[in-house]
Amino acid sequence: MKIGDKVRFLNETGGGKITGFVGKDMVTVEDADGFEIPVLRRECVVIETNELNIPRPAKQEKKAPASAALITPEKEKEADRPAVSYRAPERKGGNVLNVFLAYVPVDSRRMMETPFEAYLVNDSNYTLFFSYLTAEGHAWQVRYQGTAEPNTKIFLEEFEKSALGELERVAVQLVAYKTDKPFLLKPAAQVELRIDTVKFYKLHTFQPSDFFEEPALLYDVVRDDVPARQVYVDAGALQQALTEKKRTDSRPAVSPARVEKPKKHGIGKDIVEVDLHISELLDSTQGMEAKDILDYQLKTFRETMEQYKGKKGQKLVFIHGKGDGVLRRRLLDELRQHHKSCQVQDASFQEYGFGATMVIVH
Repeated sequence: MKIGDKVRFLNETGGGKITGFVGKDMVTVEDADGFEIPVLRRECVVIETNELNIPRPAKQEKKAPASAALITPEKEKEADRPAVSYRAPERKGGNVLNVFLAYVPVDSRRMMETPFEAYLVNDSNYTLFFSYLTAEGHAWQVRYQGTAEPNTKIFLEEFEKSALGELERVAVQLVAYKTDKPFLLKPAAQVELRIDTVKFYKLHTFQPSDFFEEPALLYDVVRDDVPARQVYVDAGALQQALTEKKRTDSRPAVSPARVEKPKKHGIGKDIVEVDLHISELLDSTQGMEAKDILDYQLKTFRETMEQYKGKKGQKLVFIHGKGDGVLRRRLLDELRQHHKSCQVQDASFQEYGFGATMVIVH
């Protein structure tokens, strides 16, 4: 079904033209009197397709081949999920470009087991031609490429928790345009993002949004016509930052290390979480070399250990991510040399994944 198709109702008289989609299960139908009626998709039968629609393969096939596979519940679920979910065809304020990556748990009641769905949300009146990519070392792999109509969300893929390691670095490339009317040019965008995979183990990181009925984790790709800043620091960016540093001999102001509020974990003392990802510690890494970034992360670690060294039994969780393991090794060296009495272990996999270390002060 697409906007513009004419349908009749299965269990009651009447019908009309599809004017929009509401979630995954509902459509709005304009009847002969001009009223829009919300109707379940399964209660509608298409009797005439919009002339812009692509012919349906099901109508072209006269008979399924004898070797056709049985329809499993998984395939049925995939068929029921619309590739494109429509909002209003055009809306006021939609000429400002806003694009998001969204991750949605399939079953938010089973966060430790549920798979996730990835979407690209085009919250604008522009059509987007885009690619969704993930990093493999220094190379990139296209995971999805296509076109997003105005004010739609596009289903990209479903993945299990075991695939989170492939999604730590993602990128979106896009070009915005309109085909049916004049428009203001928008710069082509290429945005690289670091996905914090630890968040996929915590239900509270998934929040209500205007685009999904379920809680979702949203990442800005373009916000109010401005592409999101790159949060992954590569060698080229560091070299450019070094050149800027030599030229200006100045450092940007930095924000204090962010230590999350202690939270209860059953019986005993609160656990203090410290996220050592540099994007959580500093507003900008401009002018910093890789060594400077590592030194700042270690400085935050030392300050935290100094703050809690007298609180016996205190549990500290340092979130460092997997990466290439350099930061984790340096933390362990510091603990062996200067905090021999402390107990050290990997933090809970269920809470933090593979990228965190717990220290118990003794």
